[in-house]
Amino acid sequence: MAIKRYGIEGGTGTGGQKLPFARAVEADGWLFISGQTPMRDGEVVEGGIIEQTQLAFDNCLTIMREAGYRVEDVVHVTAVLTDARYFSSFNKVFSEIFSGNPPARICSVQDLVVDCKVEVDFKCFRADRK
Repeated sequence: MAIKRYGIEGGTGTGGQKLPFARAVEADGWLFISGQTPMRDGEVVEGGIIEQTQLAFDNCLTIMREAGYRVEDVVHVTAVLTDARYFSSFNKVFSEIFSGNPPARICSVQDLVVDCKVEVDFKCFRADRK
């Protein structure tokens, strides 16, 4: 299978900046989704950790579905929170999304380049896409 890149035609970040990376890349049954923040139309959506987590996950889920993958295909999630106190609220949203098929995960606390509370990425796999 060839490598397929999604969203390289002009994604935008804060301030309308053209992003220099693909939204996702698919290779040999794997889909790697770039880190998603709680952004809509290139701007961070204000809100608490629950609202920001939901939007960051929604952004990943949208990309995943556009590429033909399902939530059951998510095998790993990387999550970055800007404050350890967000952990239980983040877990609440995570549990709702992945209630039937929880993936492996890492969650860390770090500063983010974008001024928001959370960033997540997905790694998905479908054997029939090899």
